[in-house]
Amino acid sequence: MTTVVGTIEGEVWKQLENVKDPEIPSISVVEMGMIHRVLVEESHVVIEFMPTFVGCPALKIIEQNIVDQLSALPGVTNVQVELVFEPAWTSERISETGREKLRQFGIAPPPGKPEDHWEIACPYCGSRDTTLDNLFGPAACRSIAYCRDCRNPFEALKPIY
Repeated sequence: MTTVVGTIEGEVWKQLENVKDPEIPSISVVEMGMIHRVLVEESHVVIEFMPTFVGCPALKIIEQNIVDQLSALPGVTNVQVELVFEPAWTSERISETGREKLRQFGIAPPPGKPEDHWEIACPYCGSRDTTLDNLFGPAACRSIAYCRDCRNPFEALKPIY
């Protein structure tokens, strides 16, 4: 029984890599560090999901995408997604792969640790000669910045600790 549960859990994690953030479709919920825990009991799967921001409008979409993705797995009959607010999601949870995917998508990732200074690097040219133009961007989790070197505006993911 443990082997079957372990196999299902491994498959669940693989499938969660296919669940993207609808607002940043290049990055998975796993790379964003939004999955707190995967619990498997026989054919029942519980995903403990940590929102980046409580008011994120994409939460219901992400929850449904998780259910849809995992329900297709052989041996899984029930998928439950639970929002977890303790511990709270922090910027530290974003994987290095996730940070690189944010850059490739044109979004500057936040600093990796709370003690790191939020020095915004342009995701297009890498310059640190940037300004924070507006703390409030197109989504609650993002700000608008500007690069003085390549003269491109870009988004920056807000640091949360």
